[in-house]
Amino acid sequence: MAQFARDPISGKSLGELVRPSLTGNPAAVICGMEMAGEGARPTPSLMSTSAPTKYCYRRRLPHLQKADAALFVTFCIGAHLILPDQARDLALEHCLREGGLRPLAGEGARATPPPRIHLYAAVIMPDHVHLLFLPLRDENDRPFAMVDILQCLKSTTAHRINRLLRTSGPVWEEESFDHVLRSDESLREKSEYIRQNPVKAGLVARPEDYRWLWVAPELITE
Repeated sequence: MAQFARDPISGKSLGELVRPSLTGNPAAVICGMEMAGEGARPTPSLMSTSAPTKYCYRRRLPHLQKADAALFVTFCIGAHLILPDQARDLALEHCLREGGLRPLAGEGARATPPPRIHLYAAVIMPDHVHLLFLPLRDENDRPFAMVDILQCLKSTTAHRINRLLRTSGPVWEEESFDHVLRSDESLREKSEYIRQNPVKAGLVARPEDYRWLWVAPELITE
């Protein structure tokens, strides 16, 4: 049986981390930009022209992004669905594409844009995804916002998965759990957590046997 994602820090599920009083339709705040309602584009307010060192935004859970700090991110499949093999192939392909590690394949695919993240590790489980990455900086020396990275990844994969499965509607849960790695936290430790996820879920005996796992070679612990 698939194990549903839990925050590795607190041990709680994403649902348990969402407080009932905040389950309405709160505005998302992105450090000087407000998005009024789902799907609305951010309206910038007065901001410093210097590169920010920290981004923060809030939907149902608080989120924090620090410039030049790695992020450990988890998001789940919606409605307790299970991703079939080909859907997991698509999801991993887009994670690798976002990190500039693989061009987007398939008929009519657009040219692969420059990477917005440095990807350390990714695993596509049947009901959730774990990512470990560092947001890169744009031409204005500003770190790409995590909310934009995840929105693009989730919307693009949802579109292709729906087309593959001949379904419609949301594929991923809107909310995600993210954790900024502190200076005393090891990328190797977090990548090993991701690497062992399929083993702990009972899907394979060894991490290398799981098809939907990618870890930077320099971070693999033997």
